[in-house]
Amino acid sequence: MLHSRVFTFNPLGTNCVVLWADGSSACVVADPGMSADEGERQLVDFLTDRGLVPEAIVLTHGHFDHVWGVERLLSRFDVPVYLHPADRFLLRDGASAIPGMMSLKSMCHVFPTVDVADGQSLQFACGVFKVLHTPGHSPGSVCYWIEADNLLLSGDTLFAGSIGRTDLAGGDYDALMASIREKLLVLPGIADVIPGHGQPTTIAREGMYNPFLEPFNEDPLAEND
Repeated sequence: MLHSRVFTFNPLGTNCVVLWADGSSACVVADPGMSADEGERQLVDFLTDRGLVPEAIVLTHGHFDHVWGVERLLSRFDVPVYLHPADRFLLRDGASAIPGMMSLKSMCHVFPTVDVADGQSLQFACGVFKVLHTPGHSPGSVCYWIEADNLLLSGDTLFAGSIGRTDLAGGDYDALMASIREKLLVLPGIADVIPGHGQPTTIAREGMYNPFLEPFNEDPLAEND
């Protein structure tokens, strides 16, 4: 059975997700956006208390609020960091590309990454993560689909009642809408969704009620179950 624990870190409220399965001490950490020592201690204390050891870090995209704590986590755990190559530029100057964040212009993240590609399957102890390349919020945005457990990590592509912003560097509204329509709304309606910010949701709920998806609103349960 897959377990997940969501932490909300940094002033932008980024969801960091820890995933693990029964019978294994290995876990996957998605989007470790800890901005302060308090957040790092909170995450590490949780891992220690649960007897969990990360085997990988997966990033839904390269914006600074989703990668803020990667280096600190890597100082404790020698694990691969998975990121779509189209977002590597954001590690160098992602903060300066975000309006109102010029004070963080000097922030530069330097750590090795492992490229992911659309349709690729990443095998971890807690399950198989299928990579869905969903450009729009950023060129290299991806979602991770864990089919066996009907769970989607949607990053900043899809939120509960909203969608990712497209006014940042590399953003593309038309690409975002195509990504959601072609990659996410075709998933089973019962799929749980953990977004990059905000509350969890389901594909059915967003497909039926998300006001930003009104042109596509329909009952996904009728087609995908």
